Amino acid sequence: MRTVATRIPSAAVAEEAREALRALVRVVQGEGEARVSLHTPGDPNEVTITLPREAIELFVEVLGQMANGNAVTVVPVHAELTTHQAAEILNVSRPYLIGLLDAGKIPFRMVGTHRRVRFTDLMAYKQQDDARRDEALAELTRQAQDIGLGY
Repeated sequence: MRTVATRIPSAAVAEEAREALRALVRVVQGEGEARVSLHTPGDPNEVTITLPREAIELFVEVLGQMANGNAVTVVPVHAELTTHQAAEILNVSRPYLIGLLDAGKIPFRMVGTHRRVRFTDLMAYKQQDDARRDEALAELTRQAQDIGLGY
């Protein structure tokens, strides 16, 4: 199993995701355990499995993104990412990410000559950065209101 997997859905897959999403949303709105039947066309056998509610909620999120035509990336929380993968997750350039690493803003370790970033450290940085951005936006909005710009 790969550490990071990204899939961009085709239009047909997005439509299938919308249909599956509608069905799973009804399951999530219920209570208790959920059973899902899996059937392969042409195969007479049908398998029924019980899924944890958390897994179904995750499937709902994934299907919602796929239904909108968005790529989905699955990363285990214990994963160590390459700088390319980490930059992609933050939606920044790799050189910018390297600057953050070298400045000590995101912890990393060296594997030979390569940097590796723990997913949890990357997400901690992202949450802090998002919080700083939200604070700056709130301050700018407050200043605009103070001088009567109508925001």
